Amino acid sequence: MLDEKAKRTLLRNIPHPLNICGVKEGDDVNGFTLSWMTQASFKPPMIVIGVRQDSRSHAMIKASQVFAVSFLEVSQQDLAETFFKPQQRTGDKFGDVEFYLGEETGCPIIASALGFVECQVKGSLEEGDHSIFMGEVIAAGQHREGQPLWMKDTPWQYGG
Repeated sequence: MLDEKAKRTLLRNIPHPLNICGVKEGDDVNGFTLSWMTQASFKPPMIVIGVRQDSRSHAMIKASQVFAVSFLEVSQQDLAETFFKPQQRTGDKFGDVEFYLGEETGCPIIASALGFVECQVKGSLEEGDHSIFMGEVIAAGQHREGQPLWMKDTPWQYGG
């Protein structure tokens, strides 16, 4: 028997980092707030991300088989909030947010983030309302040091 209240309470206790996922398809780039991510392998280095199946970004990842993750700092909650609605490019910015394109994937990377990883999709699983994409980390860089932003640092809840 599934106790809905217990399920919601327990699943919302899973720690979630808040980052920005940059995606591309051809010359079109997009970014969204990513809250489901974990490291899945050391050799080769791999991460897993969860992406809503009904999103444009999901379709872009499926088409291009690449994505980039920009790691946010605890003071960048405003960026996480901005990207809850996917942001599209205007020149070299997402609105007022500066980015550049990754050398390996061509996906957008947030210039003010702590750093980034660029990934090549190695597998996916499409079940439920989100898919998971397993990406091999093919490039990484650190812009600066700082404390990462976690869902627990915000008043938001996602999951459960």
